[in-house]
Amino acid sequence: MSMLKINQAILVEGKYDKIKLSSFIDGVILTTEGFQIFKNKEKCAMIKTLADTTGLLVITDSDVAGFKIRNFIKSITQNSPNVMNLYIPQIKGKEKRKHMASKEGYLGVEGLDIQLLKELFEQHQVNYQSQEKVTRKITKLDLYEYGFSGTDNSGQKRARLLSVLKLPSHLSANALIPVLNALLSYEEFQKLAQTIE
Repeated sequence: MSMLKINQAILVEGKYDKIKLSSFIDGVILTTEGFQIFKNKEKCAMIKTLADTTGLLVITDSDVAGFKIRNFIKSITQNSPNVMNLYIPQIKGKEKRKHMASKEGYLGVEGLDIQLLKELFEQHQVNYQSQEKVTRKITKLDLYEYGFSGTDNSGQKRARLLSVLKLPSHLSANALIPVLNALLSYEEFQKLAQTIE
């Protein structure tokens, strides 16, 4: 299956939504972990940074909970024009992994057909391209080689990198990798890494 390279970061509710989108999308996909986003200041700060830089696509379920989460994201990103809401259709049904349908009886992102989801991205004219051009990704090894992980002072050095990028100060090396790939090309990362002592 051809992958869609999505330039904006994508925000969904849960890990099963992320797994579904990851099957056809090459891009940064974050989860709100449901209502846990309301208390997670670090993730909120990261979402705001991504909204200000790469742009953000919000895809939550079409139920009351999904709309509460959308409104919260709208408030923390201060109604940014870089935030786009993609609304999934209200289709009655139940996800295969669940014993019973949701409270309102609609399928969530994870329950929708991949072709339907692809059409949703196309209808909203999301900034994407077919994955033909292979670009060099930033990896955990790169973080190690530039001293941002795995060394005695890597924590302090990573903190300086996070500060320059206006990202949450306690972001782990593993959590940092997809965000770096959303914000920077490998070449841009190299140049920036060389300036941080």
